[in-house]
Amino acid sequence: MPPSREEAWALVEEWVQSESLRKHLLGVEAAMVAYAGKWGEDEEMYAVTGLLHDLDYERYPDLDSGHPRKALELFEERGYPQELIDAVAGHASFLGVPRETQMAKTLFAVDELSGFIAACALVRPTGIDGLTPKSVKKKLKQPSFAAGVNRDEVRQGAEELGVDFDEHVAFVIGAMEERADELGLAVASA
Repeated sequence: MPPSREEAWALVEEWVQSESLRKHLLGVEAAMVAYAGKWGEDEEMYAVTGLLHDLDYERYPDLDSGHPRKALELFEERGYPQELIDAVAGHASFLGVPRETQMAKTLFAVDELSGFIAACALVRPTGIDGLTPKSVKKKLKQPSFAAGVNRDEVRQGAEELGVDFDEHVAFVIGAMEERADELGLAVASA
């Protein structure tokens, strides 16, 4: 049985202290819910998968033995759906778990991209408002900007999802823009 959105957020509050990581999880959730709505999939299942995908990253950042293995163990113990577990495992390419479901492909496609879009918005005087795929792509070409973002995975995610890259970027921007205040990406009103 999947956790409810409230149960998932309670886990985030228990496991994640970093405000920036919490905002990342909320940004991924926003993009996941938007895609679920577009495809007629289960929005709450997509939401909780987006919220929980990096649950253990702060506590267990070592990619060789930690993230996302500790979260996956927790999800197994709690009897979460295999689809959620597989999607979280699949977002970590280094685990070699194939992304076979629409949800797993969606999580992979929006994870790095939503973080990159947030980084782009944070350096703009207008925040996410008016951010375009063109300016996101320009920043992607600057290796020093948001250097931790894997550019290959950003592109690979759109390819696996079978969506046009510019449309994908625009769609994720739109999803995040709807929650700009919560994500800290809105312009502070003077």
